Amino acid sequence: MKATAHSRSTDPQDYQRVARPFAAMAKSFPDGFEIEPHHHTRDQLIYAVSGLMRVRSAHEAWIVPPDRAGLSPRRDDAFDRHARRRRDADALYRTRSVPALPAGATVIAVSNLLRELILALIDEPLLYDRAGRGGAIAALLGSEIARAPRLPLVIPMPRDARLRRVCAALLADPSDMRTLDGWSHDAGASPRTLARLFEGELHLTFTAWRQRVRFHNALEAIARDEPIEKIAADNGYRSPSAFAAAFRAVIGHAPTQARPRP
Repeated sequence: MKATAHSRSTDPQDYQRVARPFAAMAKSFPDGFEIEPHHHTRDQLIYAVSGLMRVRSAHEAWIVPPDRAGLSPRRDDAFDRHARRRRDADALYRTRSVPALPAGATVIAVSNLLRELILALIDEPLLYDRAGRGGAIAALLGSEIARAPRLPLVIPMPRDARLRRVCAALLADPSDMRTLDGWSHDAGASPRTLARLFEGELHLTFTAWRQRVRFHNALEAIARDEPIEKIAADNGYRSPSAFAAAFRAVIGHAPTQARPRP
């Protein structure tokens, strides 16, 4: 069904050329649903109302827990989005003319106000009145997204083959405790070269990149309601308290608060 001024299509292509700074779409996904690789002509903000979503592109991977949103910039390459656990997601498509918004892929915290603004825009006609309520909501949306705290949940992926071997192994087993000295043989590069590649290609230290991988893995395990003790061990933390402290420092709350809602 094509979108009209007073209807809501669930086809993302219907939102790519809407003559408004923001266009909002609501859609529910069954548990484990995967979307084929694709791309958008507009930037997309994916808000996980409930459940947990994973997004992958040729350049990075990121995870969108409940009450968080992932900003996916428009690119010419396709990306693959994985909707995990359940249930509902809202998408905002925005034009590049909206100022002061992040230019790259990022995950943001969603305030109560931002959540309500997203839901309110969905209730407006798709071609909302720019001078009326819809226009006011859209203007405030831009301000709230621009000021929302960024979360380090985007995992950049390398191009260098040596670094890709290290990154692929850590994605498969985040609990691996090896330092760059330990990875040197498998990578075919010296620890100094690997450290330079991490910072030069990924703009992160090895330790910071590995922590992001571990948090991705941990958030999925939390969504599956696994015990915190197991999650900590599976992700290379020496104790549940050490994991909880690291999680709180990055995400802003305890791991137990990320449990799926009943």
